[in-house]
This record gives sequence, C-alpha cells and structure tokens, in this order.
Amino acid sequence: MNDLVWETAIQIFGVLLLAPLVAGIYENFKAKTEFRKGPSIFQPYYDLAKYLRKENTRIYGSTLTYSWAPVLYFSILFTIAFVIPVIIPFPTLFAPMVDFLGGAMLFTLSSVLLIMGANDSGNNLAMMGASRSASFSALAEPTLILVFFAVAIETGTNNPYVTAQYVGSNPSLFLSLTHLLSSIAFFMIFIFETGKLPVESSGLAEMGMIDEGRIYEYGGRNLFFLKYGAYIKQFLLGSVLLNLFIFPWFMQTGLFGSIVDIPIMLGKWLILIFIIVMIEQVLAKVRLFKIADYLAISFVMSILALILYNLGGFYI
Repeated sequence: MNDLVWETAIQIFGVLLLAPLVAGIYENFKAKTEFRKGPSIFQPYYDLAKYLRKENTRIYGSTLTYSWAPVLYFSILFTIAFVIPVIIPFPTLFAPMVDFLGGAMLFTLSSVLLIMGANDSGNNLAMMGASRSASFSALAEPTLILVFFAVAIETGTNNPYVTAQYVGSNPSLFLSLTHLLSSIAFFMIFIFETGKLPVESSGLAEMGMIDEGRIYEYGGRNLFFLKYGAYIKQFLLGSVLLNLFIFPWFMQTGLFGSIVDIPIMLGKWLILIFIIVMIEQVLAKVRLFKIADYLAISFVMSILALILYNLGGFYI
C-alpha cells in the first residue's frame, strides 16, 4: 500500500514537472527549425511564476462562472493525472475510479467549463473563440470517445492500464488495421486539441483565434491555472497517445521503475515533438473552416476502426 501511494505521487510529480518542460522543448525546437534562437526550454516555468505573482483581472458584470472556470479547469485536468497511464504502466491508487469513457468525459467537461468562462466574460473576441471551440468540439469529442471505444473492444477491457499492457505485449493487435486507424484518429485529435493544427492567422490574430480567444480576458493567477492546465492537458493526451497507441513499450514497474519512467517518458516525448514539428513545417496553413473537414476525417477513421473490428480486425 505504501509503495502504491509513493508510485501515485511520482506520477503526479512527473506530470507537474514534465508538462511545462515539454511545452518549452516544443517551442524551442520549433524555433530552431525556423532558424530562430527561440525561447528557453524553461520559459513556461518563468511565465507561470510571473502569472502567479500578478493579481487576477475582473470583468464588470461577470458572474462566478468567469471567476471559477480557471480553477475548475485546472482541477479537472489535474484529477485526470491520477487515473490514466501517463508515467507509470500499472494502476495508481485512484485508477479504479475512472475508465476510458470517464476520462473522455472529464476532458470534455474541462473544455465546456472553459467555454462557459469565456462566454461569461462578455468580450467579443473571447466569445468568438468560445463559439468556434464549441463548434469544432462537436466533432472532436465524439471522435475521442469512439477511439477509446475501439481500443476497449479490441482489448476486451475499458481499463486504460490493462489496455496499455495488452497492446504492448501483443504485436499482432498493435499492427491490426483497427489499432492503426484508431491511432491515426487519436493523433489527429491530439494535434487539434493542443492547438498544433496550423490555421490561417494563428496566435492572437482574429481570424485564427480559438484557444487564445477563450482565455483572452483572463490574467494573473487565473491565467496561471489556465496555462498550467493547458500544459497538463497536452501532456496527458500526448502520453496516452504514446503509451496506448504508438509506443507502448519500455515502461518500468516498481517504485524505482516509477522514477526511471520519468526520463523514459521525456525521451518518448522528444520523439513525438520531432514528429509534430516536422508535420507543422511540411503542412501549409489551412483556413479556419477547413478544420471541420479535418475533424470529420478523424471521425470517419474512428468509425471505420470499429467497423473493421466487427469484420475481423484485418490483422497485418
């Protein structure tokens, strides 16, 4: 029991430590590919410390929804870190509380709270980002659930830890068309959910404002929770992609193994960061309305994965 408590604590510490670092490495490496010096890989830590020192901004006429949305957003994502395989490959202390569907619903709930907070601010740009996010999430969230369903039915369990071990120990299952299509669909959702999909006029420009739009009116400690929550969300989704779909190997067990898993996960993330940056550099920017087509493709792939499983899986 004591070992399980320590292993759970190691996973939480690993998520809190690596989430901003992964974001910093990504931005630094992306800058290098564009022949720029780029920010330090530790810049996210500096930014978080700066936000934490500042006072919260308040909007006249807003309600508790605006004030509490950042804290609840961070809390939900922090809670997910307790129950899914992101650092250690075996169940944590609280893993029995949530399965695949529960994890997907928590991710959806965090997005809904962020949209509600943006709408409550009354700012036109924030509400525009919230409406765009809600429209695209109508395709993204069902795809996320269907992908988890596909993995669950091919492994016979909705426990993410058991699934990760099963996929890693069965090469035939890993190479089935059902699993390959599920992996591609989840990878596409990961790129969208973490803001890695290149769209026209990205950043704070109005035409590309989605993620930045939802947090446009926040500052100070509220912005700290939102930014840190975004880093954790990116790390959780990317770690699930790595450990359940495309790279479910090399994770160690035991108390000492849990500590070793932290640099192992960082190594896996370096590979994923390289792939993402290369894709971003190769792909041309897409117009905003094309995002719906992109998400529709991922949705069709998740449906096709379920159909192929019912037809026999088509093992390679």
